[in-house]
Amino acid sequence: MQTHPWILAIRPKTLGISVVPVLVGTSLAWAETDIILLLPAIAALAAAILIQIGTNLYNDAADFERGADTPDRLGPERATAQGWFSPAQVKRAALISFSGAFVIGIYLAVVGGWPIIIIGLLSLLAGYAYTGGPKPIAYSASGELFVFIFFGLTAVGGSYYLQTSRLSAEALLCAGAIGLLAAAVLLVNNYRDLETDERAAKLTLTHYLGRERARQLYILMLMLPFALPVAFNHHYNGSWLIVLCLPFALWLLQRFSTEPLGKGFNGILANTAKLQLIYGALLSLGLLI
Repeated sequence: MQTHPWILAIRPKTLGISVVPVLVGTSLAWAETDIILLLPAIAALAAAILIQIGTNLYNDAADFERGADTPDRLGPERATAQGWFSPAQVKRAALISFSGAFVIGIYLAVVGGWPIIIIGLLSLLAGYAYTGGPKPIAYSASGELFVFIFFGLTAVGGSYYLQTSRLSAEALLCAGAIGLLAAAVLLVNNYRDLETDERAAKLTLTHYLGRERARQLYILMLMLPFALPVAFNHHYNGSWLIVLCLPFALWLLQRFSTEPLGKGFNGILANTAKLQLIYGALLSLGLLI
C-alpha cells in the first residue's frame, strides 16, 4: 500500500525526536514526585509534535525554493521537489501545524505560567526561523546547536517544569543527553547532503568542520549520552538500562565510518533517530523503576 504524500511530507521517521524529550522530562518528574499531570503531559506531547511537523513542512518548501532540493540530492523524496504539492500548499500546512501548537500552548501557559509562555513562543519562532527569514538557521553552522537547545534542553526542561514548576540538575543532564542524540540526526543529514547543500549556499556545520571532524563529532554525540548514569551518581539505578542500546549505537558508528557516501546514509539517519527513541524509552523506564 502506497504511503500518502502528506504522510511522507511530515517525515514520520523523525518525529520521535519531539516525542522523546516530553517522555523523558515527564518520566523524571513522575519519578521525583510520584505524581503525573496527565493532561498537561499529553498536551505538551501534541504541541511538540505539531511544532516539529510545522518545521519539517516549512523546511520542505523553503529548501525547494532556495534550490537545495535538486534531483541529485541523496536524501528521501521531498513533497515540494517531487511536485506533489506547491510551495504555497506546503507552507499553508506548516502554518496550520504551528497554529495548532499555538492553541495548545495557550492551555499549557495557563498550567505552567510565564516560563512556558516563553518556551512556547521561542519554540514556534525557532520552528519558522529554521528555514525561514533572511538568515535561516539550517543554512548556517548553528543547526545542530538549534536542535540541541530546542529538542533537548528546552523540550526536556520544559516538560519537567510543566510537571514540577521547577528545574533540577538531573533534568538538565537528561536534556543534554537527549539533545545530543537529536543533534546527531541532523548531523547525519548534513553530512550526507554536504555537496548539494554547498551548491545551494547552505553552509552547515559539516561544511566548516570537514567530513573527518564531522565523523568525530558524531562519535561524541552518540557516546556522551551513555555517561548519564555516572553523572547521576547512582540516584537513579535504573538509568543503567540505557546500556542495552549501546551495541546499536556502536553499530551505527561503524556504519557511519564505513558506509560509502550515498543513499545508504538514509538508513543511518533513520536508525540514528531510532536510537534516540530507544534510548529515551529505556531512560524513561529506568527512571521509573
